[in-house]
Amino acid sequence: MEKAKLGTIEISKQAHNFSIGHFTIFSQTEREDLHGHNFQLQCNVTASLGEDGLIFDYAILKKIMKALCDELDEQTILPSKSPFLDISEDDAYIIAKFDKEKLYFLKRDVTVLDIANSTIEEFSYYFLNTLKDHPELQDKGIISLTVKIYSNPGQCGVANWSKS
Repeated sequence: MEKAKLGTIEISKQAHNFSIGHFTIFSQTEREDLHGHNFQLQCNVTASLGEDGLIFDYAILKKIMKALCDELDEQTILPSKSPFLDISEDDAYIIAKFDKEKLYFLKRDVTVLDIANSTIEEFSYYFLNTLKDHPELQDKGIISLTVKIYSNPGQCGVANWSKS
């Protein structure tokens, strides 16, 4: 029996970027000041190579990656799973309580993500899990994904998944 031929595509396009505000939390009483970064999303996908010489129409993946970046672009990211940050809201604001501070953000300027901290490591897993579970990618025969989130050239968080 001939082993399946696998192909890997690396997608790293300038269009797959987003700018966010965030702060990293180091402990119950220490955090960075609120600041921003321009992030770049890169994805490697491996699947069986079809008789047509394609793993699948990866324009679908590029479209999903762009949409995910656009959702976060120009937002302040708050981590809902942080043990040190309490997030609540009123009619107009998202309120983040940290130590003795209350930080008020307009609702339209905030995205609360299901992550523990606003770090490139956590962002890479957020994108990885979102991509691997995306309905449009379920029937594409993907056997592995690697996601990298760059905060600047030479510095990235990496998350890997492979089908067992």
